[in-house]
Amino acid sequence: MSKQLTGSFVALITPFNKDGTVDFAAFRTLLEFHRAHGTAAVLIMGSTGETSMLSPEEKKAIIVETAKMKTPRMPIFFGCTGNNTESTIANVRFARDNGADGAILAAPAYICAPEDDIERFFLEVADATDLPLGIYNNPPRVKSDLHWEHLLRIFKHPNYVVHKESTARVGQVAQVLAGRPSVAVMCCDSPNLGLVVPTMSLGGHGTANMTGNVAPAELATISTPWASYAEAENFKTEYLRLLPLLHFTYSAINPVAVKSLMKALGLPAGDLRKPLSNLEGEALAKGVRIVQEFGLDKKYGYKLRPVAAVAA
Repeated sequence: MSKQLTGSFVALITPFNKDGTVDFAAFRTLLEFHRAHGTAAVLIMGSTGETSMLSPEEKKAIIVETAKMKTPRMPIFFGCTGNNTESTIANVRFARDNGADGAILAAPAYICAPEDDIERFFLEVADATDLPLGIYNNPPRVKSDLHWEHLLRIFKHPNYVVHKESTARVGQVAQVLAGRPSVAVMCCDSPNLGLVVPTMSLGGHGTANMTGNVAPAELATISTPWASYAEAENFKTEYLRLLPLLHFTYSAINPVAVKSLMKALGLPAGDLRKPLSNLEGEALAKGVRIVQEFGLDKKYGYKLRPVAAVAA
């Protein structure tokens, strides 16, 4: 990439039609929504995008169609992790050939490979492409967990441009930043992991978040790197204010809470894919009340049903 990625990197949901097919018109609406409200880049087909429940044909169609919707101002990355090294390389090459700006990779799920094998996996994939890549260190989802020494070795490869940390280890983020790699160091926006404050205060470049699906401008504020006291003060004010919403969007396994809330707000999201199911009743009404209390419904023009109806 021509310049380092900074700011709010939103992991987008995958919108579905009523018949369960991918809603490409909704993708266009959501991408325009993020461009209008300060999102720096989006990830399509991450865990927020229900990627493990998409068919191979759907994944290819999503890349082809949404890459046509991109603009230079907001790069589109795609989740391209396969179940082994060869399939991941094939996914990355397909994304590159069809207009992707970059790809985000996690360790292949379920196999629980040793760290040395996962380091080799990331390097072999990078050697096989010139597409900008990012690493998502996400042991809660894939079991494998990379130590900062592995990460810094991987980040010497010129194709890596982004790192998203989703452990709860503040020390790991500090060690990665201290190593001054040529990548954008970002963190998950989960308030339970507690990485947002230390990452940004130590010189992090933004957050790779999913709450930005419903509060893009607010996440853009807390994802702005600190160049002066002004950014730090804006961060503190907005982060403390947003805590109830952050806790709500992580109140169920991702993306159950955020996608259910988006549907309740009138955003084109559709239902979750089975076996996941939407939040209902009081669990969902809580999120709607938070949106109303923050005035997000008026700010973004959300079309809300009465809370009583949502909770029924």
